[in-house]
Amino acid sequence: MRLTTKGRFAVTAMIDLALRQHGGPVTLAGIAERQKISLSYLEQLFGKLRRHQLVSSVRGPGGGYCLAREMDTVSVADIIRAVDEPLDATSCGGKGDCHGHEQPCMTHNLWTSLNERMYDYLSSVHLAQLVHEQRNRPECALAAEPRSANRQRRMTVVATAF
Repeated sequence: MRLTTKGRFAVTAMIDLALRQHGGPVTLAGIAERQKISLSYLEQLFGKLRRHQLVSSVRGPGGGYCLAREMDTVSVADIIRAVDEPLDATSCGGKGDCHGHEQPCMTHNLWTSLNERMYDYLSSVHLAQLVHEQRNRPECALAAEPRSANRQRRMTVVATAF
């Protein structure tokens, strides 16, 4: 059992988008370059994210994508479900006909319980938390952006006061 590339890339792209959307719509080409994800793959993922109303698109020059909801209302589970990523530890896809038999296998309930716990956990982690963690990383280039912009504004105000 593991989270596949589709789910990991969708979560990564949503973090990237959330980190940068304060400057306006974010292009998929920019996300693709920064995160080393194929642009065509991102287009597929963002089509699904848009259909699930997690992102909205802006057309034309200066267009791109923005979050459609507040970061603290978007869970990792929402993102994974939107891109049709099954998190399933059972060998039967949760149907209970393990190994082609009519009845569940001996460990079916164990794996079903694990699935529930994974979704509970991923539902408890929100995009806002992940963005906050990224901004607090010392190597994150975006960590300094808001402070440097504020510093520049303060310097301008001080300069105009004289």
